[in-house]
Amino acid sequence: MDNIAVRETLKSRLGFLLLAAGCAVGLGNVWRFPFIAGLYGGASFVMIYLIFLVILGLPIMVMELSVGRAARQNIGKAFKTLQPEGTKWHIYGHIGIAGNYLLMAFYTTVTGWILSYLFATFRGRLSGLTPVETEQFFGSMLVDPVSMGGWMVAAVFIGFFVTSIGLQKGVERVSKFMMLSLLFLMLALAVKAMTLEGAEEGLRFYLMPDFERFLADGPAPVIFAAMGQAFFTLSVGLGGMAIFGSYIGKDRSLPGESIRIVGLDAGVAIMSGLIIFPATFAFGMSPEAGPGLIFVILPNIFNQMAGGQFWGTIFFLFMSFAALSTVIAAFENIVSYWIDVWGWKRAPASWMNCIALIVLSVPTVLGFNVWSGLEPLGPGTSVLELKDMIVSTTLLPIGALVFLFFTTSRYGWGWDNFVGEANAGAGLQFPQWAKFYVRWILPLIIIVVFVKGYWDLFGG
Repeated sequence: MDNIAVRETLKSRLGFLLLAAGCAVGLGNVWRFPFIAGLYGGASFVMIYLIFLVILGLPIMVMELSVGRAARQNIGKAFKTLQPEGTKWHIYGHIGIAGNYLLMAFYTTVTGWILSYLFATFRGRLSGLTPVETEQFFGSMLVDPVSMGGWMVAAVFIGFFVTSIGLQKGVERVSKFMMLSLLFLMLALAVKAMTLEGAEEGLRFYLMPDFERFLADGPAPVIFAAMGQAFFTLSVGLGGMAIFGSYIGKDRSLPGESIRIVGLDAGVAIMSGLIIFPATFAFGMSPEAGPGLIFVILPNIFNQMAGGQFWGTIFFLFMSFAALSTVIAAFENIVSYWIDVWGWKRAPASWMNCIALIVLSVPTVLGFNVWSGLEPLGPGTSVLELKDMIVSTTLLPIGALVFLFFTTSRYGWGWDNFVGEANAGAGLQFPQWAKFYVRWILPLIIIVVFVKGYWDLFGG
């Protein structure tokens, strides 16, 4: 009980909302969402995505926040505090933290790419390049382990430096600044993109559903894609939301707070589309470019745009804030594990984990160059894809199921305890009628996401 008595808390409700949103908002919103929307027809995908965000992601977020707030601990200890005597739910707490390590062991490398592009764009190194040269620039970054490793180390160092300062003075203050800056930069970029000549076609593609295209190959691919994006974008299942739930009081109910977080997450994703689609159509680029949209297509667009170096720098600054907000949130979950479970002080826990994450991230960096012959999931794959598969395709859905069963089963924390905690405080209440849905239907949806993920990897 000692850790609970002296536990740090967040300074403000706004800090909590922006910090939790920062955990959810990441490259999945501003990188993956636009190119997935482009591949699956724009507006029709967005509409289905928003539905699944509410019926799939929102309940699990409320459950995570409830577990964290009730236990006032990291998931490494929270399950043990809340579980019935003699049960073993706490085992997943340690697995969930291991998932955070594995997630950051590849996410920091991609964050390093963003930081590298921010620096290169600011210095004008991408200005005037032809489309072929832009693609070569991205390729040259991947084959240079020293440069890519250096940017990965920078991402890790920034994240743990912030956590070492403290919860309020470091994590909360920096995350609030990044998230508010991100929203401002996105608004400026969206206004610029939507006022480009020829942007109307991109807005039409993005905002007007094309049901003929939606039904062309059958609705199933679009529905599955929207379901997967809605599930993975919120970062539920690894305890990232539980830790921030443990830092807040009981004055506000958790369903209402969760809706605000989901709204911020969805808003950032949708706003990223308002930046990317008008720009791609205005300059005759394909919205179906896939992952290369950010690192190859958009730099080409900035090169053709008046003031392109300035707007490119602003874009990659906003991308950096999106990526680093997630890094800081995940690192706080890792550091709090060592504080709650092992009794470490914040600063030593931060710097020990800084070294550990750098070591764990090195294989991801080397997977694109020195170890490029290692193709763990088949031709063309790398160490990054393997780590992503373990986290995104395996641990996230399994973790979501653990939280779901723990909060609804009489063999776990139980429905009454969960609803009592979720509904404590003023605001929207978690409805009793939802018990059947979250206990019997929601698990089936998550299992479909899990099976579909493996089918796409190995069965297709």
